[in-house]
Amino acid sequence: MAESPQKYRLCDRMRLWEFKEQFVFEPLDGEPHELLSVSRADGDIRTIGDLPVSDGDQHPKTTPIFGIVGVLRLLAGTYVLVVTGRMSVGTYHGHPVYRASSMKFFSCNSTSKALNPKERRDEAYFTRLLRTVETTPGLYFSYGVDLTLSAQRMQKLDNSQITLPLWKQADARFLWNYYMLGELIERKLDSYLLPVFQGSFQKIQVLLREKLVSVTLVSRRCMRRVGTRMWRRGADLEGSVANFVETEQILEVDGYLASYVQVRGSIPVIWEQIVDLTYKPKMRAIDLEETPKVVQRHFQDLSQRYGSVLALDLINQQGSEAVLSLAYGSAMQSLVNKNLRYVPFDFHRTCGHTHFERLTSLYDQIAEDFSDQGYFFVNPSGVVVEEQKGVARTNCIDCLDRTNVTQSLLGRKSLEVQLQRAGLFGPSDSVTQHATFDEQFKQLWADHGDNISIQYSGTSALKGDFVRHGKRTTFGPIQDGYNSLARYYLNNFHDGLKQDAMDLVTGKYDLKLSNTNLIHPKGFESYSSLPLALILAGAGVTFTSVSLRQGGQDAIQILCTILGASLTAAVLFIVRSTGREFCNKPRLCKLY
Repeated sequence: MAESPQKYRLCDRMRLWEFKEQFVFEPLDGEPHELLSVSRADGDIRTIGDLPVSDGDQHPKTTPIFGIVGVLRLLAGTYVLVVTGRMSVGTYHGHPVYRASSMKFFSCNSTSKALNPKERRDEAYFTRLLRTVETTPGLYFSYGVDLTLSAQRMQKLDNSQITLPLWKQADARFLWNYYMLGELIERKLDSYLLPVFQGSFQKIQVLLREKLVSVTLVSRRCMRRVGTRMWRRGADLEGSVANFVETEQILEVDGYLASYVQVRGSIPVIWEQIVDLTYKPKMRAIDLEETPKVVQRHFQDLSQRYGSVLALDLINQQGSEAVLSLAYGSAMQSLVNKNLRYVPFDFHRTCGHTHFERLTSLYDQIAEDFSDQGYFFVNPSGVVVEEQKGVARTNCIDCLDRTNVTQSLLGRKSLEVQLQRAGLFGPSDSVTQHATFDEQFKQLWADHGDNISIQYSGTSALKGDFVRHGKRTTFGPIQDGYNSLARYYLNNFHDGLKQDAMDLVTGKYDLKLSNTNLIHPKGFESYSSLPLALILAGAGVTFTSVSLRQGGQDAIQILCTILGASLTAAVLFIVRSTGREFCNKPRLCKLY
């Protein structure tokens, strides 16, 4: 797994100078990089040889930064996003890996063009989205290695590919900032092009039978249909699905390297679940005529990238989820073959809400296919002994909670087989027999599940206590209840804004190509949605209380009671029948 030296070295530390006329990025890593200048008047980007002379006696403000994430051009001017804080989270193939702990947009529009009232209103909304982007969770990067490629894919790179800039090596599906890097790519500013992916990166180390065992868990979120829990569901017409995440578990011990890759993604049919203030909005499969083609496109893409596919469908086969189970299962009937197996498994019917140990019955069904797909394995001499020949694709409704419990089981099974092959385990050994290792492995997968869940739903994963402790705890259901309520609030009153922020920075909404005006809310939605809903609900309670207190025998009191009750019923009817109007909806892009 030896790597050739990189031809292009990324700037890993810089000083940002805020001159009156321009922002200047000065590399501090000792390399002979040219300085990068961005005009504060029109956003023009160019390289310069030396720092400009400051005007007058005023010394320009400086800020230490750790990378340029990208550039956006909006109505009023240009905005540059930079990493202002980073946290070391481990190493990947010998190179340090960092998580962005803070980011900031710098505005380059000191002489912005005149905007009409409509454009000013639009720009105000865009800048609000930029503030949301600055707090994006789970962004990771490295200056020395491409983090978007699995160990198996990286091993296949030849010397000419390894010496390319990291952004050229990367899998574009997983580059969170690919769109924002566009202008820097056009100007061939490779030393400043920092590839960033969203997902999760955790690493544990434990001493096992006097050998140091390292297990790394890397999850890479696909940007093709990125979004929030309720505003990005299912597949689009090209077969790309919401919440698609590739997860790689890497084992390093005694010179051996092993890797196991699995994926998750929303049910690959076209469906929606639009928020409307109800606790569980109705799920609806749409465009059923296109469903077989969409499903086929999705699995064709997976097969080309990973080999054989084991599709594990964990959703309920009855109740509100049944409509999706039927649509998905029907489409799969004509697609299954020796390289594609569809396994419906009603997780809740089998495991309920507490007996997740029964999930082993699913593993018993797929054990042979799981073994045939294998894993990537390299011996201490650097020889590739085995390659992974397929992938398990797991989904539930959100691809968060049930999915994470299932994926952690598959990760554990693969790890045990790999440790046997490396000579640390016998045929009957398991991770569970080693208390410290078992505890850290559970924590690894639980933290991973929380990270992926926060990015999609806004909260930690449900059922996390089982992944973290191996059983349901007393506090677990209470925590699940709190997270469920938090998801309800975020999904109904916050995620529309968050969805627009994602669409803006990933290029799903391109201001240069957009021929439509930004739609501003009208009616109920033009007010703050949550306060308005609370006011009307409170008014209904007040009317009810007054009507009950005024209940009596004379005609006037009876009339007041009826009037109060009628007003209460009317308020509740308005809130219920127009629930969607109170919700925070995205404004930039269509759902499909």
